[in-house]
Amino acid sequence: MNAAKRREIFERLQAANPHPTTELEYDTPFQLLIAVLLSAQATDKSVNIATRKFFPRHGTPRGMVDLGEAGLTDFIKTIGLFRTKAKNAIATSRIILEQYGGEVPQSREALEALPGVGRKTANVVLNTAFGMPTMAVDTHIFRVSNRTGLAPGKNVLEVELKLEKVVPAEFKQDAHHWLILHGRYICVARKPKCPQCGISDLCEFKSKTPA
Repeated sequence: MNAAKRREIFERLQAANPHPTTELEYDTPFQLLIAVLLSAQATDKSVNIATRKFFPRHGTPRGMVDLGEAGLTDFIKTIGLFRTKAKNAIATSRIILEQYGGEVPQSREALEALPGVGRKTANVVLNTAFGMPTMAVDTHIFRVSNRTGLAPGKNVLEVELKLEKVVPAEFKQDAHHWLILHGRYICVARKPKCPQCGISDLCEFKSKTPA
């Protein structure tokens, strides 16, 4: 895919949704971090239902540590892998409280050193909470990038690095949100909604869904 086509894709995505953001609900960088940690292999909707129940009283590092692993487990039982996530969330909260004065660190290395926080989670927090132009590649972005020809790669890291290279600078801050939403609602896994797609004519996918 050439540079002009890539630019046109992002111009259209921007025109359709000028201010995209995560669908996870949060008030602080810490709450975003916990929400993203909980969202692995789960829907944003299921995470929001759970966090609404404990963020109001326990949505700080101190609040989470006081809540404890067993207490958090009761709130997130409806989310996949809840036992592991509860353990990691409480451990992460304790580290942030004790080592960072209750503030979420703003470096990838520090974030990835936290229990349960991988590269994608770190990228989401850096981008959404701290305004850094990172590319948080999930299954949706991986699929859209490969299917459209925008930034093909064999794994998520390849796609992330390719996107960082080819996305025009003025679109980098919002690019991963546009691509996630496009993959979640239009360029879906089983049967992409090509007739409803605003970038279908720019997409290089050979097996488009007919109208």
